[in-house]
Amino acid sequence: MELYDAMRTTPATRAFTDEPVTDEVVYRILDNARFAPSGGNRQGWYVVVVSDPATRQRLRELYVLGWREYTAHVREGLVPFAARDAGRWPGPAVDLEQARQTPAPNDFADNLDTVPVMLVLVADLGALATVDNGLDRQSIVGGASIYPFGHNILLAARNEGLGGVMTSVVVRQEPVVRELLGLPEGYAVAGLLALGRPQRQITKLRRRPVEEFTFRDRFGGEPFDGSVA
Repeated sequence: MELYDAMRTTPATRAFTDEPVTDEVVYRILDNARFAPSGGNRQGWYVVVVSDPATRQRLRELYVLGWREYTAHVREGLVPFAARDAGRWPGPAVDLEQARQTPAPNDFADNLDTVPVMLVLVADLGALATVDNGLDRQSIVGGASIYPFGHNILLAARNEGLGGVMTSVVVRQEPVVRELLGLPEGYAVAGLLALGRPQRQITKLRRRPVEEFTFRDRFGGEPFDGSVA
């Protein structure tokens, strides 16, 4: 695909047909996605291609627990697990134990084990130059060396006529996921990617215009509209 077309027509796809995706296609997707940038070109990402039915089912069960926590926040009008105290996380905003026991039906979560392709994205924490460690706020910078690779996977899937989504909900159960997948100490679950043939290809995406999130010279200043200053 033409690059800008791919960028403008790659939504978060969560509903797939039953059409299988071959290992050859998955390999080609990863082979192209691996050229993503990362800090120091350390490429601190790893991928577990999950095909074992029992492992998939367990990941679905763990995902559902995280999804229940997520939706408990949404029901209260909250951004799930947001650093709502001036950039710091002050602790749970909802009763997480109660949330995990409260059903939250969702087609994607409840059928996660049936997606055509399931990839778990793993980060080698020792390879990430997390330069915002120690600041008095939520750390985010380490993801800059991992998530461009994840998004490259979605773009490569789009080029193959597939769709997909990268979700971090399963990270809520990371200790169990790490044991399930045999992750060594110092490695973290960065997310889960589901890929497949979309039931419906959405090509008209809604996003904020540039002028709403870009300023000239200082935050909240003159909107940047592309005209000469």
